[in-house]
This record gives sequence, C-alpha cells and structure tokens, in this order.
Amino acid sequence: MLQNNPLLAQLKQQLRESLPTKEGVVRATAKSFGFLEISDKESIFIAPPQMKKVLHGDKISAVINTIDDKSQAEPQTLLEAALKQFVGRVKRHKNKLQVVPDHPQMRDALKAVMADELVDKALQDGDWVLASLSQHALRDEQFLVTVTELIAKADDPEAPWWVVLARHKLAKAAPVADSSWTLLDTQTRGDLTQLPFFTIDSESTQDMDDAISISSTATGWQLLVAVADPDAYIAAGSELDNLAKARAFTTYLPGRNVPMLPRDLADELCSLHPEQRRPALCAQLTIGTDGSLQGEAEFSLAWICSKARFSYNQVSDFLEQKSDWQPPSELMAKQLTELAAMAKARQNWRQQHAIVFQDKPDYRFELDNGKVVAIHAEYRRIANQMVEEAMIAANLACGQYLANQLGFGLFNTHSGFDVSKLNALNELLAKFTSPVVPEQLSTLQGYCQLRRWLQQQPTAYLEIRLRRFQSYAAISIKPEAHFGMGLPQYATWTSPIRKYGDLVNQRLIKAVLAQQTPEPLAESLTQHLAEQRKTQRKAERDIADWLYGHYLVQFAGSEQTFSGEIMDINRAGMRVRLLENGATGFIPMSVISSESLPLTANWEEGRCYQAETSVYELGQQLQVQIDSIDPENQSISLKIASIPSPSEHTPL
Repeated sequence: MLQNNPLLAQLKQQLRESLPTKEGVVRATAKSFGFLEISDKESIFIAPPQMKKVLHGDKISAVINTIDDKSQAEPQTLLEAALKQFVGRVKRHKNKLQVVPDHPQMRDALKAVMADELVDKALQDGDWVLASLSQHALRDEQFLVTVTELIAKADDPEAPWWVVLARHKLAKAAPVADSSWTLLDTQTRGDLTQLPFFTIDSESTQDMDDAISISSTATGWQLLVAVADPDAYIAAGSELDNLAKARAFTTYLPGRNVPMLPRDLADELCSLHPEQRRPALCAQLTIGTDGSLQGEAEFSLAWICSKARFSYNQVSDFLEQKSDWQPPSELMAKQLTELAAMAKARQNWRQQHAIVFQDKPDYRFELDNGKVVAIHAEYRRIANQMVEEAMIAANLACGQYLANQLGFGLFNTHSGFDVSKLNALNELLAKFTSPVVPEQLSTLQGYCQLRRWLQQQPTAYLEIRLRRFQSYAAISIKPEAHFGMGLPQYATWTSPIRKYGDLVNQRLIKAVLAQQTPEPLAESLTQHLAEQRKTQRKAERDIADWLYGHYLVQFAGSEQTFSGEIMDINRAGMRVRLLENGATGFIPMSVISSESLPLTANWEEGRCYQAETSVYELGQQLQVQIDSIDPENQSISLKIASIPSPSEHTPL
C-alpha cells in the first residue's frame, strides 16, 4: 500500500531534488564499486548497485547522498556515454547473445542483438565483433548493444591484427582505385636517368620512395636525393587525395602494412624499382668535408632510373667486410663507400652541433602463420646510418627551403622542455652540477649542450628522469626548431608514398619551382596529422603488447631470466623493459618490498629506498623473471631474479 502511495512518492522526489548534484566521469574498479571523478582532487564513491546503471568512462550527473557520514554518488542523468562504436568479444549465456567490451575496466557482458544483415547463430564464444551502444541503463533501464560486424573468429591466427586495426579505426586494406593511371604533371622534368642512383631498404620493402647518388668533390660531396613523386598521378583535392589525407600514413605493423595509397601506385608505379624510369623530385645538397650542409639545396623535377637495389644487410656486410658479397660494379662500390664517408662526416657534425642519440635496437617479430616464433633485437648498422644521415640532411634542407621561399610548410617541431616545468628542472640540474645555466635551457644551443652532457653520464638515471620535463613533439605550419634533433627547422618530404605530410611539402616545393603561390595551410591539417600519428603509434604498441604476451607466456613461472632496465618507479611498483626483446613488464611493490627488505618508492626522484639507501633507480639494469601474463590485458608481471647490492645515494 505504501509502495503505491503518491504522497510518499512525491515526498521522496522532493527530498531527492533538495540534494546536491555533481557532474563527473565514472571510474570503475576491479571490484564491483566505482567512483565519480569530479576533478583531479575530488572523487565520490559509487556503490555496487548504482554501478550497474553506468559504465566506466560515462560522463554523468549524479545526486550526492550522505550515508554513514560518507558521501555517495547516485547516477541520475547520462550526459555522454563512454561506449559508442566499440570492439568486443562474443559471450553466449543460455544461447543468448552477449558482448563483453574490449576494455580492462568493462568486464560485464552486455545484452546484444544483431544488425539486420548479420546472422546471430554464426557467432561463437570468443569471436571478435564491432558493436554500437543502442540502449543505456541510466537512460533506457537496460544496456543493449547492436553487433554490426564480425571482425575475426576466436581461432583466427590473424585476429590480433584485425582487432587492433578495428580498435583504432584504421583501414584494413589498401585503397581501391582505378588501375589506369595518367601522368597529370605538366611541368618540365630534367633527364637524370643516366646518373647512378641506388636504393637501400629492407629485403621485404616494396614502396621504395627515395634513391641516392653521390660524388666526391675537392671540398666534400655532392649528394643527390631523388624522391618518388606520387603527386604526378594524384590531383590535389581529388577523391584519392582526400582518402590519402584521411589515412595520413601507411600503417606498419609486424608482418604486414596497410598502405596510404593504392598498392599499384605505392609498390609499383611510384616505387623506385631498379631499371624503371620514374618521375621524381630531386634535391642536390653540398656537404663539406666536416659534414656541414653548405648553402641552400637545389630542388628540381626530373626523370630518374635507379641502377641498383641494395638491402641494409648487404651493404653493411660489404662495408664491414663480413661477407663475400660485392656490389654489381666498381661504380656502385664507389657510390657506397662515398656515402659511408659522407654519413660519418655528417654524424660527426651532428654530434658536435646538433644531437645524435645513442643507438638502441629495433625489435623484429619473426612470425609463422600469425604466431611469434622469435623476437630479434636489430641494431642500426652502417647502412642504416648512411640512409638516415642522407635523409636527415635532405629534410633539414627542405625545412630551410620552405622557410626561406614561403615562410610556411609542415614542420616537425619540438620545443625542448615544458616551460611550466623549467623551475623544477633547474633545481634538479643544480644538484647534478649541470654545465648549462638556467637561461640557456629554453634555447636550442643550451638544450643541445645539455643533451651532449647527459650522454657522457655513467648511467641513464638522469636522462630518463628528465623525460618528465620534456615537451611533446608537434607539427607546425610555421618554421620552428626541433630541439629533439638539435636542428633549427626540420620538414620531411622524403616519404610521400607513406606520409601525407611529406606529399604536402612536395607540392609546396613544386609550386615554388613553377613560380606559383600556394594557398596557406590550415591549422586543422596539422591537428589531423598529429592525431593520426598518435593513433598509429597506439596501434603499433597494442599489437606489440599482444604479440609479446602470446610469445612470452611460455616463460611465465619458469626459471628463465631476462635483463631488464627500470623505466619508471612509483608507489605501485616498477616498470621494466626487457632488453633482449623490448617487452615491458611491471614489478609490483609487494614483490620487491618485504619485512626483511622494506622499501619506499619516491616517484619524484625515481628511486626505491631502504631507509636512506637507494636499492633501485631509473636506468638501473637487473635480472628478472616472468611471473605471470594476463592474456586479457596483455600485461606482463615480473619478479626479480637476483637482488642487487644496495648503493649509497643521497636523497635529492
């Protein structure tokens, strides 16, 4: 009787309306309760029954009750749902379709229905699907999602790739375009087909977008860099151009790539294959014997014909005299030796006047039918350095050219240290007697000086700690310095098959050559390219984590040890990178701190202390074992194989 009493209902509503409300974001926990995060410093408890109405990440308005002198949030209004279109896994319950979102904080299965064109019975437990939220419990009394696409079957060995691409809304295949291509470019091109151009790439590379020719002079070298010219076939503003712009980059994942351009353009018509006549944009650079770039580069349009295709390993073995392989002619042998000499001079110049970071390996997954059979640490050899130095010089020249000729372009920039953190940075560096005075830290010269000093330190501790003070790399329309490379400006143009920003810079150079005035670039383009670059990196990291988890699970709980480097320390534990394979794992504080060795973590200093003695610090190397691997989150838990001897450090 009381339940249906309208006066009682009205009284409850009035009481409810008198309570304060707050807006915030729902943060779920590993348990059934959660929190309403109102700001970085304020969050309010959400009880388990109320959490059934919301999902992690939902933006809501909630009534704030006080129960037992503690505030509790009761979700009231959905402001923005965390789930819209999402990746999930099928779960069957009493043969009814459910989907578990692919998110570590969303573990509950949601009731699901199929889109009209899909067949319910075709889906099995564990299948990966694309779904969208149709109903929300806070708004519609129950959750309901609609499955719109099957991404991959549970037993598909290629599931990791399809899932990662879907998760980040990246294309799964190359663009489809008309296979009949017409040369649209009408500008006059010089004939450089007789020059001894050559390419150096990985053995599997098909989209070769740069070729090199070099000659020695009395004062150094003449370096000619020829770059593929897809703009000759793709009209700016065309449907294909807009598609390339939307993708922004070729997606490179272990074992496969998804090109920005149609494959018959990227891998064939524009690719600088040997003995094939190709349109190219060329830059002639004058480089002194000291490695300095002298004067402004001369850009021109030309036809070129690469005379040879080499692999990094072939060239490195030849120059390091590690195999019997020889270039096909004395001319090509001379080209390679001259390029090696030029690269060494350029690297010496950059070490003195810019920044050259210490070599760290790339990690290559060896795959067999989607399974990782080995992970190889590959260090940059002399051939990699040769191509790298040539391309850095060419991109530096492009930055100078666009800055001088137009005053705008797409520049890769980095402003060094975060201005808001300079005071704290100065205090830290003063404790290490840094040779750089505070006034210099915000200058390119001072930043380079500090980086060169850091490379001389006996450990990586301070270098890793300073990463917290760094600003982020960016893309700018205006010419700005790239502190991270130690260069006054840097504009890439040497990979137009793979990067849309490089294609844009090529078009600007071609406009200058044609004595045209190109339209200014929109800031929205830089934002789009930056967002796509971030998405690409997330996808690369996701697939790597997935493959690491599947490969390293064989070592979980075993006595196998790995060398690790401490990358981060906080009160929860230590993040460690395995040097043999590049995987990152976590050592919980509960594993490294015990009654016999009680430790306290100092995130600010990047150290773990036993009393006043530092036991662990950033950059420290230690032997670890794999304790366990969570296949759902692709997270690796580590434990220490051998405890290091404590070393004395004065707390900072």
